[in-house]
Parts: sequence; C-alpha cells; structure tokens
Amino acid sequence: MNKPRYPIYVISKGRYKNCLTAKFLVEDKVNFKLVVEPQEKIEYVARFGEHRVLTLPFQNLGLGSIPARNWCWEHSIKEGHKRHWILDDNIRCVRRLHYGKRLKCNSNKAFIVTEDFTDRYTNIGISGLNYTCFAINVIPPFRLNNHVYSTLLIDNKLPYRWRGKYNEDTDLCLQVLSGGLCTVLMNVFLIDKMATMTMKGGNADELYKGDGRLKMARALEQMWPRVVKTDRRFKRPQHIVAHQWKKFDTQLIRRDDIDWKNMKPNNYEMKLTQVGNQIKSKEIKDLINKF
Repeated sequence: MNKPRYPIYVISKGRYKNCLTAKFLVEDKVNFKLVVEPQEKIEYVARFGEHRVLTLPFQNLGLGSIPARNWCWEHSIKEGHKRHWILDDNIRCVRRLHYGKRLKCNSNKAFIVTEDFTDRYTNIGISGLNYTCFAINVIPPFRLNNHVYSTLLIDNKLPYRWRGKYNEDTDLCLQVLSGGLCTVLMNVFLIDKMATMTMKGGNADELYKGDGRLKMARALEQMWPRVVKTDRRFKRPQHIVAHQWKKFDTQLIRRDDIDWKNMKPNNYEMKLTQVGNQIKSKEIKDLINKF
C-alpha cells in the first residue's frame, strides 16, 4: 500500500490511556508521530512505541496546544518537508463518503488523495477532512474557502503561525484566507471525532473549565471583529462565522506543468469490502452487490 508523503503529527496530552487517533492510525498501518510533553513520554512510549513518539522541549505552559502545533511546524521544515499534517488526538476513524453512505475506510487512502489534490494547485494554504456529522446531505466533493478543523494539511511556506490560546483552527484558516490563499475541506473523506469536552485530557482540563467556552468565543471575536460573533449554540457559548466564509472568494489556481486535459480517473485501488457476516441496511447490501 502506498503511504502519505508528508509527515503526520498527532499532538496529545493526558490521553495516553485512550489516544483514539493513535489507535486507529496504528490499526490502519499509517506512519505518524505522537508529539507529547516530557512528563508523559514514558506513558505514551509504553503504549505506542518509542519510534512513534516525539518529545516536546517544554511542558505545562497553560497555552493549550498552540506551542506544540508550532513546534511540529518547525520540526517538519527542519526535516525538509513541503507540507505537514497535524491531527487532534480524539479522532476515532476515517470514513469515505460513497454514494451517500459514510463508510469506514483505511485512512492511508484519505491522506494520499488529499495530498494529491492539494499538490495540483499553487495556492492552497490548508486542506483537510470534514467531520462525519456534517456530511448529512448531498454535498460536493470538497468545499472551497471554509474552515478546516482537527485534520489539517498545512503548507510549510505560509508566513502565518498558530497563535493565541483558543479556536486555533479557525484563526489559522482565517489568516490564510485573508492573505489571499485558499483552504479546501474534503467531503469525500470524513473523520469521526469526539465532541469537545467529552474526553478527559487535552484542552478540556486547561482551557474549558468554568467560563472557558465564553472566553474562547470572545477571544476569536476580538481577533476577527468583522467576521466572527459570539452567540449560543448547542446550549453553550459558541463563536459564529457562518456566512462570513462566503466573503472569501479566491479561486484555485492550477499548476501549469500538469496535463489537465489528459488526466485519467483514479480510484486509488479502493474496494468496497464486507466486514462481518451481517449487514442490515438494504442500501449497503445493494452497494456491495453493485461493486
């Protein structure tokens, strides 16, 4: 099986007993690095192996994941990479959106397809995978100039960096878009991610206690007052960008060294395979019979 060509970093803290992202990446035989603070290195190494663990040169800064994210960025540059992946540690699996069905798939394929698509254009700053919960209707293969959360492929040449303390994904995407570049949110592949504050560890212990949710929303609104507002959603304070994403209308620029007219379809050798003996859904049965 082909492998992703860009490094994959999983930042994690306090979740060595249940680092969901690392678990499914190991199962899928994906090459990745767990980026952890020194006081937890032994715990992560014991569960995932020393060859998968990178140790940060700092600990307990109280700034959430921002310092770790920027450290990964610089690490990938020193390693000579053009781009790098950075993943949250609470993702359960990757799915393929196929004929309206969200089917679990090997994540190597999702990373490779996203890399290939991204590298065909000259002005994509960030790309990544959408959430499964948002793929509920007929949607296009990707969305242009929108947020990309939790699973990001980042161009190392960007002049921006992770900053602040809250809403780091949204802020970085807004930096990229306001600078005239594009973001691409892939819908053909999706991630199952645990909702914020439903797992111990991570930012839940450092940032979201008490009125942390309100502080988080207000902080982003102060950084982007003409784009973001604070409201209540899902019975809690939430930053709202909504239709403001539509104001970013930069279009993709194709590389001129690719023969676009003669490009052939590529299904990346993906096959629909039945797992287990029982399939209750008639639609899934029809899909299997079709392919």
